[in-house]
Amino acid sequence: MSRIAVTLRALRYRNFQLFVAGQLISLTGTWMQNVAQSWLVYRLTGSSLLLGSVGFASQIPVFLLAPIGGAVADRYNRKRVVIATQAASMALALILAGLTLTGRVQVWHIFVLAAFLGVVNAFDIPARQAFLVEMVGREDLINAIALNSSMFNGARIVGPAIAGVLVASVGEGWCFFINGVSYIAVITGLLMMNVKFSRPVHIASPLEQIKEGFRYVRNTAPIRDLLLLLGLVSLVGMPYAVLMPIFADRILHGGARGLGILMGASGIGALTGALALASRTGVSGLGRWIVVSTAGFGISLILFAWSRVFWLSVVLLVPVGMCMMVEMASSNTLIQSMVPDRLRGRVMAVYSMMFMGMAPFGALFAGALADRVGAPVTLTIGAVACLVGATIFAVRLPSLRVQARELIVAQTVAGGDPPQEMTASGVS
Repeated sequence: MSRIAVTLRALRYRNFQLFVAGQLISLTGTWMQNVAQSWLVYRLTGSSLLLGSVGFASQIPVFLLAPIGGAVADRYNRKRVVIATQAASMALALILAGLTLTGRVQVWHIFVLAAFLGVVNAFDIPARQAFLVEMVGREDLINAIALNSSMFNGARIVGPAIAGVLVASVGEGWCFFINGVSYIAVITGLLMMNVKFSRPVHIASPLEQIKEGFRYVRNTAPIRDLLLLLGLVSLVGMPYAVLMPIFADRILHGGARGLGILMGASGIGALTGALALASRTGVSGLGRWIVVSTAGFGISLILFAWSRVFWLSVVLLVPVGMCMMVEMASSNTLIQSMVPDRLRGRVMAVYSMMFMGMAPFGALFAGALADRVGAPVTLTIGAVACLVGATIFAVRLPSLRVQARELIVAQTVAGGDPPQEMTASGVS
């Protein structure tokens, strides 16, 4: 197979083609709303603390409710769960658009709608992540995860750029409206899918199922350590995006258009990292990728924090986005390669807690700290913590390899004939 064919191999499945087509449109709208919402809060308040607080409100429900969402994903038809969550997200986006376009929007409206969206995401993220294996099968799951990340970050390039232009010309409300309409594409694609659903036989209660998922993560060292590092990066590193309006306006003097360019640069880097993962045919070496990318994220973030030249800052955000995506997508890939299907939703719920659930605490902390010591110092503190986390994980990595290899081989065999390279590889 050619390099392009290898990179895009999951697209040979019709269900995944429909998923990709819908997601490309919907995610572009999502990123437009993210940028426009941040700018709207900043325009209404001028407060970095409130920027962080809105981030907290939108993501804390994921931390609190994702275990329930994971249990739902393991008990019920995942396609139907995702359709329901996408429809709810569409309704929330259209409500925010209506309030903004009519000039009635207030900060508390944004807080409430952001919190409701967080509740929806607590069910959407575990179900959507677990649904990938039903669309492509286990043999191409790694590629599907990487391509899914590529879509996310392709939209991350286009969405902020469009949002920057629209916010500066016609205001934030039209970004919210476009996002609401964009959900029609992904819902249509999901409805057109033909996915077989085998209802699991449940012996334990939902509460016992949730506990089982946490016990599995706690007792499986490779998965536990990957999630702990992911949680650290989400807590202290990801809040750089929350503070981006401050850098765009006060420090780099780029305004709304500058914010779109900065977010787009980070998206270019993230897309590059996701495509690099998609070109891989096995998981060998991903442990090293995680160490290097976490350290690279910390170093790049420090350099960005202290740049005072707009276009230099744009360039520095490319490795920031790339390293962050490689760390997170590699962790996702390894975890999904090791986890059994019957626990997939619940383990991905814990992944959601670490990936998005820790971010609100980081956003709130970063907003409060930036009010006191400034945004550059805040980012530097988080970046140094990422460097420490990368060092600790690197020290522990050799002891995790044997367990990770055994888990990967066991799960690929359980899912059918394992790819030859995969059975010979591990976290190295």
